[in-house]
Amino acid sequence: MRRSELVRILSQVPEFSNPDPKREQVATPPERAADLLFEALARGDLAARSVVDLGSGTGRLAIGAALLGAGPVEGIEADPGAVELARSAASAAGAHVSWTIRDVAGVESAAETVVMNPPFGAQTRGADRPFWEAALACPRAVYAFALADSRTFIARLTVARGARVEAQRPVPWTLGPTFRHHRKRSVELPVDLWVIRTQGPSK
Repeated sequence: MRRSELVRILSQVPEFSNPDPKREQVATPPERAADLLFEALARGDLAARSVVDLGSGTGRLAIGAALLGAGPVEGIEADPGAVELARSAASAAGAHVSWTIRDVAGVESAAETVVMNPPFGAQTRGADRPFWEAALACPRAVYAFALADSRTFIARLTVARGARVEAQRPVPWTLGPTFRHHRKRSVELPVDLWVIRTQGPSK
């Protein structure tokens, strides 16, 4: 599948119907989701790999992973309404994804690769930590977005968990008026795409 086709399909996945600022429910832009997924594909961490999307929201990353050949793919999300939207979108796209409604804290997934767009911790300090803790326990690799302000935290936690940063680069990220307190039409956020190797490629 070409990148442009994936972006087109992911653009049809709905955003949160009533985004909760406490949960920092911000949809992953389709173009950025494609960036992350094709990065994982190029590094051998997607096709024919088991994948979990932590905090899967309405499903863009999980659905995209399945369409690019990952399997099995699981989306873990605490918001039942978001999971309902994700299930419908996956069915419409012909993507095979299983969905689990639960909080990510304490998740112990056997999936080889984690993909995620976790809370950035902008509204609630430390909201991103449970996601990174769960992600860094996976067997192979983590592909994730985070605010640039989190670079030191992520780098230190990665080392503390015996993993290593394989790549980290800024990506364009435009946030529209998502929550009621947002007054501007759009804001450019300093967001990074992270690639973290947890225990090296499996045999």
